[in-house]
Amino acid sequence: MTRHPAPADVCAVVLAAGLGTRLRPLTSLLPKALVPVGNVPLLDRAFARLAAVGLSGPDRVAVNAHWLADEVVRHVGARAHVSVEEQPLGTAGALGNLRRWIAGRAVMVLNADAYVATDSGDLGALLAGWDGERIRLHGVRADKPDPFLGWNFAGASLLPAADAAVLSDLPAELARTTWRPAERAGRLEIVPLGGLYLDCGTPADYLAANLHAAGGDNLIAPGVELTGAATASVVGSGARVHGKVTRCVLWPGAEVAPEESLTDAVRVGTSLTVPAG
Repeated sequence: MTRHPAPADVCAVVLAAGLGTRLRPLTSLLPKALVPVGNVPLLDRAFARLAAVGLSGPDRVAVNAHWLADEVVRHVGARAHVSVEEQPLGTAGALGNLRRWIAGRAVMVLNADAYVATDSGDLGALLAGWDGERIRLHGVRADKPDPFLGWNFAGASLLPAADAAVLSDLPAELARTTWRPAERAGRLEIVPLGGLYLDCGTPADYLAANLHAAGGDNLIAPGVELTGAATASVVGSGARVHGKVTRCVLWPGAEVAPEESLTDAVRVGTSLTVPAG
């Protein structure tokens, strides 16, 4: 049971259309939303967060897609409505493009690349006590320039129906069209995220998210062949580890040969190694 379930007039949009350029070459193989963290695709983690506040199914949850969109469509299946964009529309344009589906509702917007670990209510805290009039952002203490009210955005926002309804389907970003104007008008609220937030945008952050999900130990999926040594690593299903891996992520089916020793890296297949230290 959720402590703060989403009202019936709130839907959710998961933003999954990004190119993920900073995470290449990994995102040349999979869309960023589908890269695994702790052996779970990031998009599935977003779905689980939404389900915890009662948001699930194609009537309540939509996903936008562009880069490697067919992969996203296949992965989502019937679990959500999918909006495929011929060109990237940005965070605001994506919602404008979904206007008919949103149908006058308020919108919870999640970045698909967010890794969040919290025991303080997560999205329920974003909904708690909301007046339906102010824009809310999840925030973490600012460590970058140009924060929102002294906080950095932490991957989730809540838009009143009136703000969502006026968004165009032309390429644009919510920070410019919606959040900054609301901040200037005194209509922006920050809800502190009581936990860890990583946007998984770089190999280093992607590795950090995986190691956090593993809790300092190995996280090994079923069907792994382990004849070598693994330390504090995440190993995907069907991987074969005959060498040594330390603080590594091995995608499903990856292989580490007996003579190999990998540290702070991501391995895909038999030879693609992405340094992440």
